[in-house]
Amino acid sequence: MLRRMVINVLVIAAAVWVAAALVPAIEVNGGFFTYLGVALVFGLVNAILGPILHLLALPLTVLTLGLFALVVNGALLAITAGISGDSLNVDGAIGTILGAVVISVVTAVLGRVLSPVERDA
Repeated sequence: MLRRMVINVLVIAAAVWVAAALVPAIEVNGGFFTYLGVALVFGLVNAILGPILHLLALPLTVLTLGLFALVVNGALLAITAGISGDSLNVDGAIGTILGAVVISVVTAVLGRVLSPVERDA
């Protein structure tokens, strides 16, 4: 279980790094350990607030055929930026949503690639 949590934090840290590299509106101030800290905060925000916000936004998500889920994920990224202080800066709604999309895609791809490692262990 601890191994899976460490892998998840590393995957989220890599996803935040890719998002910071691709999306000009996202800036991470610091090095490797800053990315790990941001990933840990982002994982906690997603685990605690994510289900609540997705449930509250469910009617809008259904009406928009799932597109409003992108807005909710962007809000979770903005909350993470607010909690992280100066470590993570996100500018604008479009940048926040685009960054959340990049983080989601990279996390899904890396999770899929690394899932055989978890099953074998």
